[in-house]
Amino acid sequence: MSVFGLFFVGWVFMRVLKRSDEPVALILKWVSTLLLLGWLCWVVEPWSDASMVWADVIAVLFGGICLTVIWRESIASMVAKPFTAIYDGGDVEIEPRPYYSIAEAKRKRGQYTEAVAEIRKQLDKFPTDLEGQLKLAEIQAENLNDLPGAELTIRRLCEQPEHPPRNIAYALNSLADWQIRFGVDAEAARQTLEKLIELLPDSEFALIAEQRIGHLAKTDALLESRNRQPIHVPEGVKNIGLLMSSAHLRPTATDPGQLAAEYVKHLELHPQDTEVREKLAILYADHFKRMDLATDQLNQLVNQPHQPARNVVHWLNLLADLQIRHGADYDTVRETLEQIIERYPNLAAAGMARNRIDLIKLELKAKQRSQPVKLGTYEQNIGLKRESAQRLPGSLS
Repeated sequence: MSVFGLFFVGWVFMRVLKRSDEPVALILKWVSTLLLLGWLCWVVEPWSDASMVWADVIAVLFGGICLTVIWRESIASMVAKPFTAIYDGGDVEIEPRPYYSIAEAKRKRGQYTEAVAEIRKQLDKFPTDLEGQLKLAEIQAENLNDLPGAELTIRRLCEQPEHPPRNIAYALNSLADWQIRFGVDAEAARQTLEKLIELLPDSEFALIAEQRIGHLAKTDALLESRNRQPIHVPEGVKNIGLLMSSAHLRPTATDPGQLAAEYVKHLELHPQDTEVREKLAILYADHFKRMDLATDQLNQLVNQPHQPARNVVHWLNLLADLQIRHGADYDTVRETLEQIIERYPNLAAAGMARNRIDLIKLELKAKQRSQPVKLGTYEQNIGLKRESAQRLPGSLS
């Protein structure tokens, strides 16, 4: 027990010494206290059976005054610490973290090289800090026109194993944006997004990257959009109000069959493009009246792996809208909405689906009431007849 007690006391002293702001002064206080206590024990002799005399009392009082002088600041600090800790945090150690305020200030003043130097100083201390690496790549791409340097910074970030997939996806998507915006290089952006798919396969981020690839314009189109030529507007039709008909002036509508063919061709190249597949489903239902084809397209979207819940809920509600719009029965619409409840029972969308199921019959009745009523045919120009004998049935003679 004595060895364990000495070890424990030593550990306490070492811990207190490390947390002290003035360790040398603390050691001097300990030494002074030990010497003072040793002198008191030598003078008073507490182990003896003799009664105390006035000299012993004076020695004890003198020792108490000396201990008070030695430890008064420490005792006052100990008493006040619970109250001062409310304002200064007490002894809680501040977690070291990088600060980029100086770099941001230099960037706002246009001192981009100095801002990069400040960021690199912080990254030397925190080499895996996400914010610093993204700020460095952003300045390189947007302010220094150094896309290769920004790409190198992002590549190094992606090679660090500490970053979660969401941060990796954000960094690579940012690089693709810079390559399109500043480099006007769709092929480089495509390679960056393909790298994202390679690093994060079978994930929501890979699915979004595939959709972005499907919407990437060609480099030539990007160059044309940047170097736009002035558009000469032809002279409009004069005296349009005097024309017998202006039907020939209306712009020609896009052929739905041609539009559907373009959608199908695009989906053959980019089957993960959810936006085009949704448009194709609506076109099948509203124009071609083919709910079977529309249902098939939306089911492909719903059953696609790694789709976010909000997208699946949107497509199932869209399918229910199309079914109601084109005359499906109650059971069909109910089964569609019940898929939301089965897939996401703990989300708010499940409660909304239950409420909508309760209102399906009202929606179907409203749809039936809104059907146009076909009227009968009546004789034309009946008000211009002069013969009084030809009157409407039931009219007064």
